[in-house]
Amino acid sequence: MEAGRINVLLVEDNPAHAELVTRSLEENRTQIRVHHVSDGEAAIDYLMRQGRFSQPETSPRPEVILLDLRLPKIDGLEVLRTVKSTNGLRRIPVVVLTTSAAEPDVSRAYELHANSYLVKPVDYSKFTRLMHQLGFYWLEWNERPNL
Repeated sequence: MEAGRINVLLVEDNPAHAELVTRSLEENRTQIRVHHVSDGEAAIDYLMRQGRFSQPETSPRPEVILLDLRLPKIDGLEVLRTVKSTNGLRRIPVVVLTTSAAEPDVSRAYELHANSYLVKPVDYSKFTRLMHQLGFYWLEWNERPNL
């Protein structure tokens, strides 16, 4: 991790949502750097440092993962399963950030050891408020282990 820099891995296939999350987090806290990938396969490659993410400089360990569930190639629940079953990754907090409030999705995410499950508000101001509060909680107030 760069001195004072907090790395966030955002796994989000919707470009508008990704832009909003990135802008909300980086504008409110200049020490945050969001690394965005748009599908589950890229997320696993990033975390396992495979393919185009093989160099630690291009894929710094995130202090938190923001994970959508509905992803192309590999779905978010499989990404979550991979993270939580891999030594060296399982301690990274994973916040599911999705449009699904369906009980089976919520239950399955927690069964796979998600650290939090947040439903994206449709309203822009509520979405930005959620991102602001998420930034405070997970990136400022929460104590993170050394990874």
